[in-house]
Formats: sequence, structure tokens, C-alpha cells
Amino acid sequence: MPEGDTVLQTATRLHQALAGQVLTRSDLRVPRFATADLSGRTVLDVTARGKHLLTRIEGGLTLHSHLRMDGAWRVYAPDERWRGGPGHQIRAILANTEHTAVGYRLPVLELLRTSEEDRAVGHLGPDLLGPDWDPGRALDRLLAAPERPLGEALLDQRNLAGIGNVYKCELCFLARVTPWLPVGALPDGALPRLVTLAERLLNANRDRPTRTTTITSELRTPPGPPSPPSSTPAPSATAATPATARAPARPRAPQPVRVQERLYVYGRARRPCLRCGTPIRLADQDDRPTYWCPGCQSGPTP
Repeated sequence: MPEGDTVLQTATRLHQALAGQVLTRSDLRVPRFATADLSGRTVLDVTARGKHLLTRIEGGLTLHSHLRMDGAWRVYAPDERWRGGPGHQIRAILANTEHTAVGYRLPVLELLRTSEEDRAVGHLGPDLLGPDWDPGRALDRLLAAPERPLGEALLDQRNLAGIGNVYKCELCFLARVTPWLPVGALPDGALPRLVTLAERLLNANRDRPTRTTTITSELRTPPGPPSPPSSTPAPSATAATPATARAPARPRAPQPVRVQERLYVYGRARRPCLRCGTPIRLADQDDRPTYWCPGCQSGPTP
């Protein structure tokens, strides 16, 4: 699922493939821009702004795209087979002599003046992975609506840009509160710590191929088989014991095993919590699947 960290990785791949190169082909497969031809122009840079992608092109133009839930950009060599999906899902093609970037299932794709980028991203709060990151400003925006459920506030890109549904669930778990708890009901000091943790987690994952929010591997003890009933009667207290007799072997206790789980709660419905063993719960919040542990997280639930 695209979130701030994976969008930044996409921007990096596109920048490496396109920046400084002249476009030999452009094809924008959306009705409004179907006749736009960017061929012959140089791509200046590709940058991420929260969960938005801005491809800046010579002549003061910016191609703005957003991946939302299912969108993706793929980069291919000239003779490489395209594998991002069927042809009817392609929304954009940008090619130079060395690489071809193909945008699949892009719900947002528009060509605008670079000087007017604020029309697309000016509403965003401080970017958790950007040079404008300002935890104080993000905190002020979150606290502006203290009655709002924490999960909804974290997803609102006007408060802070880059958090998606996975990080929403994981951050609420790490804060030990449910996503339905109002922002203003968090314990003293919890919200500043949560904002700091959000920045740390996204930065920790900015270069990882697989998102990880667990700080360390978790110790879990698997249930062992029940001890078999003994068919030999217990010796009496006065019975003589031969010197060579051995005491019956005791069943070995199950040993803790180290299991690496990449996420604490997201996608783990009905599986045991890594901390307390309580089954993880799943419900919708604002039409998004939301995971939490009823044993570790306090606050209202559906």
C-alpha cells in the first residue's frame, strides 16, 4: 500500500531513470491531457510531497500524480517486458533512450504549470520525509480538532503528510490507544511522542524494500503437547529404589522461539498480539480496514 515511504522510493526510482534526460516519448492516457506531447523536453527532477509525485519538466511544466490505493509507476529497460498490469490500466508513459516509466492505475494524473503546484499540494501539512518537516506545526494542526478520532486525524494529510492506513494502525498500537480515541483524550505528552515516532518510523523505512514497524523480533512461546499419562504407578515413599534406576524423564517445556514479524497489528486480524497474545481485532474506520489489539490499546472501539 503506497504511503510516504514507498512514494519517496518511487520518486527516487523515477528521478534516477528520467532526470536530466530528454523525453523521446510521452503518452498521457487521460482525456483532458491526451493530446499533450512532452517529447523533446528534458525532465528536470522527480520529487515526492507527502503521497504525491511531482515530475518537473523543461518549460515550466509539472506532471502531478497520486497513487492512492492501487496506483504504481514502473521503470523498464528499452527491451524489457512491461509487467505492471494489462495495457488498459496504463495511464502514462514517459520514455528516453535508456528507460521507460509506465504509470499504472493512476487515479490522479494532471499536467500543470510548475508555478501552480500549490493547487495540487499546497493544502498538505508538514511532510514527514521532506525538508519542510516541522513537528511543532504538525502537532498544532492535530490539536486544532481535539474531538476528532486519532486514526482519522493521522490520515488527514492537511495535518501531516505521509501517513497511510498501515502507519495509522501501527502508530496507534505503539501509543497503546485505539484509533477511535479523540485526539484531545490522549494522555499528557503522548501526542508529541507519537508525532516524533511517526517521523522516525517513516525515515527508518525510506530505503527498505519491505516496511517494518516492529523494533525488534518478538519472543513467542508456542504451545507444547500435553504430557502423556503415566502407565507406571508412582512408587511408594517406602519402596526401595535400585541404585541403577533412573527417574522418569520429564516433558521438556516449550522453548521461546524468535519470530520476526514486520508489523504489530496491520493485516494480522485474529492472530495473537505479539505483546500480550490477545487476538487482533479488525473493523472499519472511515471505510478503511483498521486493526488494533483490545488487550494493549485502551479507548473506544466500534
